[in-house]
Amino acid sequence: MKTRIGAAIAAGVLVLSGCGVFRGDGKSDSGTPGVTKDPCPNAVNKKHGCIYLGSISDLTIGPFHALAVPITEAQKAFWKRVNTQGGIGGYDIDVTKYVRDNKYNPQVHNQVYQEIKGKVLALAQTLGSPTTAAIINDLKSSKIVAVPASWTSLWNFEDVMLESGASYCIESMNAIDYAVDTYKPKKIMAVHYAGDYGNDAAAGAKVAAAAHKLSFSAVETPQGQDNQGRAVDAIVKEKPDIVVLTTGPTDAGTVVGQAAARGYKGHYLGTSPSWNKGLLKSPAAPAIKAQYLQSAPWAPFQTDTPGHQAMRAAVGQVDPNDGYTAGWVWSYPLKAALQKAAANKDLTRAGLAKAVKQISSVDYEGMLPPGSGNYAGDPNTGAVRTTLIAQPDDTAPTGVKVIKEAFTGPTAKGYTLDAPCYTKL
Repeated sequence: MKTRIGAAIAAGVLVLSGCGVFRGDGKSDSGTPGVTKDPCPNAVNKKHGCIYLGSISDLTIGPFHALAVPITEAQKAFWKRVNTQGGIGGYDIDVTKYVRDNKYNPQVHNQVYQEIKGKVLALAQTLGSPTTAAIINDLKSSKIVAVPASWTSLWNFEDVMLESGASYCIESMNAIDYAVDTYKPKKIMAVHYAGDYGNDAAAGAKVAAAAHKLSFSAVETPQGQDNQGRAVDAIVKEKPDIVVLTTGPTDAGTVVGQAAARGYKGHYLGTSPSWNKGLLKSPAAPAIKAQYLQSAPWAPFQTDTPGHQAMRAAVGQVDPNDGYTAGWVWSYPLKAALQKAAANKDLTRAGLAKAVKQISSVDYEGMLPPGSGNYAGDPNTGAVRTTLIAQPDDTAPTGVKVIKEAFTGPTAKGYTLDAPCYTKL
């Protein structure tokens, strides 16, 4: 069983909100929020009941909306496929009725969460580390299982979180191990957003730098193109051989482009959410192509695993974007948990939370290594530790091609995950 962070707050508390009978709005006759005997809107299986799942994402103005919109669309396609294949336990799954925009703002995230909380069984998506942190205590006390659209190592320690893939911390460890083999660096710098996202990646880079006896520094940078001056100044002044970059794509382009214009010639390893293929059409494109590599928890959109093939078939003719890939991958564990809860004949919040702890592996249809998705184990044994490295490529559907297939470097392999990494930065 996973160790809980903040267990003292959540211990013994069980809040099952939203009792009562409201046909079709997410509340069932039994009082379980988000489970109804009535069919879903636009149901595939008209004789099925409906399980409502909520999605809270960055859909308009936040730094990750270019990823978040396809993430959300891919999840709709994923659950439509589940319904077409017969649903789960006599129910179809609806992920369209309770979709909300968090604008990548923790206060907004909590506000819209409270709006839909009483009407959904679980969250198919809660995007962002700092935004999800705003609701994590309520998720735990309410026994609401959630799929995080982020990779902070905190999620390895939270029972209600169905994380997938390597954390930012592990990803950055692997990135530095790759850089050591490829570039023989002496100085490492992490340039990162504040909070669990950036701090987790920076902490992993720090651990790996120490393991290789390399110089390390970290520079926190705020969101916004006009706010990257301090980070650029630090890069140009200190001249690190490797910069682990953990921002949004637009800010990543600003940092890389402006530092190159001022003479910086080192290399960047961008954490997965820092990339968007639009960077290849930005003023920073020449520097991006020459200096930037992307680390990632799984292979890109065009890969030919059964899961990737199913995803492409389900989303149809779209502009390729690895937001689709992420949204699809993140959905597998919740499917497995719902299937387990249905088999246990306990499709309640408490029943779903119990089912999560009974899952020791998830079938990701080849998109993650066998054995991924161990939610029954402790955080250290359950953590996925594989990462890929890709480089910018104008001819690739999502603007990157894999140059190093999934691997676990020596730092990540030997690391004991005994607390969220960012606590050690």
